[in-house]
Amino acid sequence: MRGLYLLLFAFLLSFLLTPLIRLIATKLKILDHPDERKIHIQPIPLLGGLAIYISYVVTIFLNFAFSIELKGVVIGGTIILFIGLIDDIKRLSASWKLISQILASSMLIIFGVKLSFLPNTWWGNGGEILLTIIWVVGITNAVNFFDGMDGLATGLTAICSLCFFIVAVITRQSYLGYLTIALAGSCLGFLKFNFKPATIFLGDTGSTFLGFTLAGIAVMGGWAEKNPKVALSLPILILSVFIFDMIYITLARVLDGRVRNLKEWIEYTGKDHLHHRLVHLGFSETETVLFIYLIAACLGVSGINLLATEDLKIYFELLQGFYIFIIIVILMLAGRRITEK
Repeated sequence: MRGLYLLLFAFLLSFLLTPLIRLIATKLKILDHPDERKIHIQPIPLLGGLAIYISYVVTIFLNFAFSIELKGVVIGGTIILFIGLIDDIKRLSASWKLISQILASSMLIIFGVKLSFLPNTWWGNGGEILLTIIWVVGITNAVNFFDGMDGLATGLTAICSLCFFIVAVITRQSYLGYLTIALAGSCLGFLKFNFKPATIFLGDTGSTFLGFTLAGIAVMGGWAEKNPKVALSLPILILSVFIFDMIYITLARVLDGRVRNLKEWIEYTGKDHLHHRLVHLGFSETETVLFIYLIAACLGVSGINLLATEDLKIYFELLQGFYIFIIIVILMLAGRRITEK
């Protein structure tokens, strides 16, 4: 019941805040204008991430005592949000974005949120710090890169958060579970206005904040203390849609010569992501988003099943099968439409 209360509280707060943020962004002319690399055909207000951030932070402030780790997540997330807000209003260079992301990652580490699986030696501790920064910066940008279609990044973040919540419940990490369900509620309240046809976008304000928060939650969780392989695999599985897309486009762009350094990697935008490829194959935008939602849900269930009891696995595997059949239905509908043309 506590989880349901937090889900609804964050949902309603985000749902009520989003129209106000949309009005402010419109009045201040903070808009995402269409160009050849974007799908939308008319200017759309940005700053939607502010509604998610405010609802998430207010939910945490009113319902929790701050742990040391949570302080790191909130401080780091605020840095990321602030830089994203500036970038939405006045474009920032890739260097400033990268510096801010490393600084925010450092806040996590200072407050005790870091990967912990290497030997307790100087090189082990140094390696964990370096890998934590790479992980956080990578996931932050992966979510930002994937925010290219109405409702896509927001809905995927909600799905990933719900999967983390279920794992937190299974592993009896109630505090972490409450944090994840609050993030899911904030995203779902915003999704009503962000799903096609979107009337407001996350902007870098929201997409980078969501990526950073997911990365922080993944590191905070004690997913399987007795089995390091499970502890490392579980968050990777749950976030694997973001990770796959980031790795794929990075390799493709480097091999094609479109990206030659880290600055170009952060700044490059194009229509070569998974969602763009599906549209090129004949999927509608809504079918594409739902298709990717279902893939993420299937992979999330795989992550959950790493820790679920035998009885729970039965139900989750049935649910996974149901998702797969819906994926097949979407494929069949898209195929029939192409054939009819």
